Amino acid sequence: MARADKATAVAELKSEFEGSQAAVLTEYRGLTVAQLKELRTSLGGNAKFAVAKNTLTKIAATEAGLTGLDGLLAGPTAIAFVNGDVVEAAKGLRDFAKANPLLVIKGGVLDGKTLDATEITKLADLESREVLLAKLAGALKAKQSAAAAMFAALPTQMAQLAEALRAKRDEAGE
Repeated sequence: MARADKATAVAELKSEFEGSQAAVLTEYRGLTVAQLKELRTSLGGNAKFAVAKNTLTKIAATEAGLTGLDGLLAGPTAIAFVNGDVVEAAKGLRDFAKANPLLVIKGGVLDGKTLDATEITKLADLESREVLLAKLAGALKAKQSAAAAMFAALPTQMAQLAEALRAKRDEAGE
């Protein structure tokens, strides 16, 4: 590879690191081209899956300000640059790795923090952003409903108390 090609590849990798929310490093040794195409398709528009040379990736990661990836860059490496929902992309990679054991998740980086393979798996076990937001909205609505019921109960109890006092006064005045 010519020096200009390497510089271009490093610049592209650097811009991918800087422009993505997360990057997941995988080992793809033994996967066929068809399987890699299937993986790219399963990730959809959420992530871009690219094979990269380790030395160029190290240089690009350093230039992008990412540290701690050197230990993950051994053997053939492919990187999933995630631009959408990180949890969804992690689930896609985890599910593909279960179906195709030749894909090994090495680790990655999320918001500048280095993650190992177990942390990526834990991330994949989270529910999607939409589900978490729906649960939060449900919890907030439940609190509002409880508050509304409490505020509505106060006037009702006051009316019942006033009615009981009126009835007692009527009985005493008989």
